[in-house]
Amino acid sequence: MMVSTDKRRNRTTVERELGLPISVLKADMFRALSHPARIRILEVLSTGERSVGEMQPEIGIELSHLSQQLAVLRRAGLVATRREGQSVYYTVKDPLVTELLRVAKQLLISSLTETRDLLADLHADIHQ
Repeated sequence: MMVSTDKRRNRTTVERELGLPISVLKADMFRALSHPARIRILEVLSTGERSVGEMQPEIGIELSHLSQQLAVLRRAGLVATRREGQSVYYTVKDPLVTELLRVAKQLLISSLTETRDLLADLHADIHQ
């Protein structure tokens, strides 16, 4: 029971300090994740720190577009940066982001497997 009360108190404190409900903050985070290039960036960064120049061939978008997408992820607090000379290096800020992407992939696989099985059943019905 204490954990539940602590969670409620933490949620209320965050909402009061930020002036926004947690649901709004979650929606903002998911909006930051809602672009395929940003998902791909996070997948690449989940394997380790990269500079923009190192990421560009792996992501496969123009450098200016990559920089824009990285800025969105940075503003959302999903990636961290460090500067070394002329280069800026990016990393996933919290390993939970990588875990979230892994769970999303599992959810997608599960959903697609169900769809595949349904299609197989329908196909079998046609041939009976």
